[in-house]
Amino acid sequence: MSKTLVMIGTQKGAFHLWSDEKREKWEVEGPILKGWKVQDIVLDQRTEPTMYASVGHYVYGPTVHISKNLGKNWEVVESSPRYEKDSKKKLNGIWCIVPGRESEPETIFAGVDEAGLFVSKDKGYTWEEFKGLSNHKTSNEWYPGLGGLCCHSIALDPKNEKRMWVGISAVGTFYTEDGGKTWQTQNEGVTKVIECKEHKDIGFCVHHLLVDSKNTNRLFQQNHRGVYRSDNGGKSWTKIENGLPTSFGFPMAISPQNSDTLFVIPLESDEYRMTKDGKLSVYRTTNAGKTWEEKTQGLPKNSFVTVLRQSLNTDNHKETGVYFGTANGQMFCSKDNGESWSQMPGIYPRILSVNTAIIE
Repeated sequence: MSKTLVMIGTQKGAFHLWSDEKREKWEVEGPILKGWKVQDIVLDQRTEPTMYASVGHYVYGPTVHISKNLGKNWEVVESSPRYEKDSKKKLNGIWCIVPGRESEPETIFAGVDEAGLFVSKDKGYTWEEFKGLSNHKTSNEWYPGLGGLCCHSIALDPKNEKRMWVGISAVGTFYTEDGGKTWQTQNEGVTKVIECKEHKDIGFCVHHLLVDSKNTNRLFQQNHRGVYRSDNGGKSWTKIENGLPTSFGFPMAISPQNSDTLFVIPLESDEYRMTKDGKLSVYRTTNAGKTWEEKTQGLPKNSFVTVLRQSLNTDNHKETGVYFGTANGQMFCSKDNGESWSQMPGIYPRILSVNTAIIE
């Protein structure tokens, strides 16, 4: 019987929640990397199962850690992502780690703050900067959002190694079709948050960006100013908010089984950044954003919480599991595609990210 693993990155370490494919009972493992800020933690099973963690420490700075035994032992990557000494950018943190495509099994990507993108082609041991993005002609007017100037979303075209998108806050969406040598902005139709003096094609605060793995010209984003879909590879965007109580929020997740099904957790405005009226709700669409329905069964009332941009995810079971963690340290799961919810065991430090894996 397969095992279900939920990996939680927090302000003070990582935690693993284990179950079987039924997902009825959970066992807590951790803290892992105790005391370190774990911004992201993922399991790459394309070849030898390898776990990657993007870790931060006020003394040692940001580094990538690698484990070959599901988090029991870790090695620090000495050649973690770094800007060159003559760069004007400072690397404040590693926001996300994304394994590459099936066709490139040794490739790993990392998005960082200050905004940039790095790639490793040797399973995470050495890293190279995408200078075409770092030195983009608009970069002199890249300004941070409240969470920093971060490259937080990496959306790969699984069928084409040349195509990918990244989301940078508070700058916008960028696209490459030549493997990262050159990049173009893709923000048409999105409401702007910052009016730049020189470059009018940036100033769009994307909060989370996803690509449909089955139709790679379709993308979705939760933005500072709304929820959007693109049907032409990001060239233009349309709002998809029918049924949502607010347009503000951070996380977004897509079902691996049905890419018309997505999940968001709306929050009350950029001023308050918590659930509206204390009503913790997950909203689901099953028609690619034409309409949304509220799902609250099993979720607590009077919950004035925040869910951060990397803290909502799905699993790859036939009946999709959905998971999210709050900044207060609570974890919730649905094993029926978001229809009903239950609280998972444990209260954790501030939850920064949630990822899943099925281990056969």
